[in-house]
Amino acid sequence: MNTAKQILKRLIEDIPENEAFEVIDFISYLKVRREKETYRDLQKASESSLKFWDNDIDDEVWNNV
Repeated sequence: MNTAKQILKRLIEDIPENEAFEVIDFISYLKVRREKETYRDLQKASESSLKFWDNDIDDEVWNNV
């Protein structure tokens, strides 16, 4: 059974060298998109943590420290 990576390797071997740069560009785009999604998830998680600590009681207690 062929895995997706094996199929990709075979396809890449068959394309001309000048078109390989387009493949590299597209794979780079996919990596950046995945990294942005990861960053967005981390940002959402940190926002919910900030909401927990953003309240009048904690503000009053920590202002005198």
